Amino acid sequence: MEHYVERDIEKVLLSKEEIEKRVMELGEQISQDYQGKDFIAVGILRGSVVFFSDLMRCVKIPMEIDFMAVSSYGQGSSSTGSVQIKYDMQEDIRGKHLLIIEDIIDSGWTLHNLTKLLQGRQPASIEMCCLLNKQDRREVEVPVKYIGFDIPDEFVVGYGLDYAAKYRNYESVGILKRSVYE
Repeated sequence: MEHYVERDIEKVLLSKEEIEKRVMELGEQISQDYQGKDFIAVGILRGSVVFFSDLMRCVKIPMEIDFMAVSSYGQGSSSTGSVQIKYDMQEDIRGKHLLIIEDIIDSGWTLHNLTKLLQGRQPASIEMCCLLNKQDRREVEVPVKYIGFDIPDEFVVGYGLDYAAKYRNYESVGILKRSVYE
């Protein structure tokens, strides 16, 4: 049976297998880098939830987890530049090594503003991990330590990424047909 998303996908950009392999590699690297540290990973809801859950199972050291919901898109297809905190993390991050887990970075504004906010909470360090990096869309630089894939400037969905709250459950990452969002 065809997945309902496939009719709206122009092309598969990253297969389920490619994603699984890269997530495992990221988990191994994070495990090495945070060995022996008081470490908390914060998933940015909702887009990162699939990536976050797969990644945390690949991290082989003790870790805490928490979540934040941050919005910069609304119902559109491009970032508004402003960031709203819709749900804040519950854990105190003072003195802990914080790893922000994000699904995609394009303009950089969301993580730039979020990092400024979180620095005020006095973590020992803040690093970022994203599944997808759209460097061509960058308006403000953000230091991303862990990048799953550099991708072209295309509108992508699947593996947690959505358009108008749909397509998150597609297991691959696909380029959405322009006719769907224009």
